[in-house]
Amino acid sequence: MKISVIGCGYLGAVHAATLASMGHTVVGIDVDQAKAEQLARGTAPFHEPGLDELLQDGSATGRLRFSADIADAAGAQVHFLCVGTPQDKASDAADLSYLVSATRALLTHLAAGAVVVGKSTVPVGTVDMLRGVLGRRPDVLLGWNPEFLRQGTAVTDSLVPDRLVYGVDGGKAAAFNRSTGAPVGVTAALDAVYEPLLRAGIPRQVCSCATAELIKSAANAYLATKISFINAVSELCDASGADVAELSEAMGLDSRIGNRYLHAGLGFGGGCLPKDIRSFRAQATGHGVDAVADWMQLVDSVNLGQRQRTVDLAAELCGGTVAGRTVTVLGASFKPDTDDIRDSPALDVADRLTAAGAHVTVTDPKAVNNAWRRYPRLRFEAKATRAMEDAELVLLLTEWDEYRQLCPSVAGSLVRRRVLLDARNALDAAAWQAEGWVVRGLGTSRDSSAVTRPELAGTLVPAQRARR
Repeated sequence: MKISVIGCGYLGAVHAATLASMGHTVVGIDVDQAKAEQLARGTAPFHEPGLDELLQDGSATGRLRFSADIADAAGAQVHFLCVGTPQDKASDAADLSYLVSATRALLTHLAAGAVVVGKSTVPVGTVDMLRGVLGRRPDVLLGWNPEFLRQGTAVTDSLVPDRLVYGVDGGKAAAFNRSTGAPVGVTAALDAVYEPLLRAGIPRQVCSCATAELIKSAANAYLATKISFINAVSELCDASGADVAELSEAMGLDSRIGNRYLHAGLGFGGGCLPKDIRSFRAQATGHGVDAVADWMQLVDSVNLGQRQRTVDLAAELCGGTVAGRTVTVLGASFKPDTDDIRDSPALDVADRLTAAGAHVTVTDPKAVNNAWRRYPRLRFEAKATRAMEDAELVLLLTEWDEYRQLCPSVAGSLVRRRVLLDARNALDAAAWQAEGWVVRGLGTSRDSSAVTRPELAGTLVPAQRARR
């Protein structure tokens, strides 16, 4: 099939590349000409494992190209809308202006009988609104096919998804021919697009457009709830002397609960989960469902509260204040395996520590350049070993594998004081403690005596500074 993908950010670039890998002829359209040219050269303008290889393969086969001219979408049988739907600057609602603009721009280039399918995360009612934009083209079919990609695993999530969801007018009852049972309209078109995935046994759910619009937001709201729940419990564990890692492990063994997203730590960030739960809250408020709105408010508050909690623990480990202390932050991206710093908890904490008077150095395997442009008052180092030199406190804020594999003795030879706040509960605390480190996690009650140790509160102890 000939397919166009409108919008080539994290979602659109990955979607275009994976469709080309399935054998379709794909053109990706983006208003940013520099981005389109870079993608055409086979290099993504952001870090996503496996994507560059797909881009290069698509270009080599001739099945994938990119353009900044919407007219190049003409002739496609299916058009996927993958433009951003960020949080509105004046409210919690999603900003749909980019989506509307893209649909209007596409309007004059739609062939008779073309299928337009949205993939962006949107509030319920968006399809009805876009139907008005496409009103003078009754021959064009409109549906919704929500995405479920995770940054860092987006290529795998596209090639081997958990499920495919089609939102179509009239829902499942209208998606198939009553006599033959064969798919029709949007369902038939999407079946043709995803034929390799369906043949491989990926589940497909056909539903109404309203249901499809809500699915992604509801899924993210649930995941955010699970994360905020265990983070709230971690605070109770700190207060009571319990260990949240042991607690969550036991909870996760219950098949009704499961262990995914039940890991206590600094909390979530990025360009999706925070804005999606706020959009979900706005939708609930708009429909008069106050219980859901209040619930999402609490989930958001617990998550944001983890950031100040981490800053407070850092001060505790420094004898009551971080002012004047040399602090190293491991991690800048909002999660590992991406260079995305949108609403990064790690950078938020680093910025708060700087505001409290700490001398902060931030390091990250991929996100240093992005972070430096956004936070010019912070100091950055590309290499973790350089960033840790002379540190009086080290904070692990993004759980990159590189940091999980740090050698405690080597790290100890770099710092001035062997004090570690593992805000992701990602490291082997016993191994670090065996090398003389004071280790504190969130909800683990590790080294609760740390603040009473003289070398943490007062003058530096020479033995703590085992230099090279």
